[in-house]
Amino acid sequence: MAVAAGGFDLGDKAKVSHIGKDLIDRTQAKILDMLEDCVERSRLSPDPLPVIVVGGGSILVNGPIGGLEVIKPNHFGVANAVGAAIAQVSGEIDRVYALAEIGRDQALDDAKARAIDAAVAAGALRSSVEIVDVEDVPLAYLPGNATRVRVKAVGELHIGGAQNAA
Repeated sequence: MAVAAGGFDLGDKAKVSHIGKDLIDRTQAKILDMLEDCVERSRLSPDPLPVIVVGGGSILVNGPIGGLEVIKPNHFGVANAVGAAIAQVSGEIDRVYALAEIGRDQALDDAKARAIDAAVAAGALRSSVEIVDVEDVPLAYLPGNATRVRVKAVGELHIGGAQNAA
């Protein structure tokens, strides 16, 4: 219906050109009604939070849903709606440090900072990023008191506004 209504350029428009305006209007009204019901049932707060739409069906959304702002992030058409709704943005660093050159605390601090930067680069809001996993594995077979450090950081998806201000 999005193509028939002229709201989205996809495929061969000639194949839906026979659909009448009345059917298009009724279908779009039904879709909006269903979306409003779904959003209302899914709300976790009475606050007027924006609705983020992603996935293939997001092309059916052309405006506010139930009076709530609609946000379509970059690449919205190829995102997985369930995954986007429940997942946080993460960044991970996995590197080997020579502790003879840099102390263990300094190596861990460096790895944590790099993991946070990776999460922000992937789209996390810097102020929400937290370290969730740290692995420090000594590597006896390498010289220089080497250790493998793996750090994972996660944060909330950054949506609009100032670009990841600290």
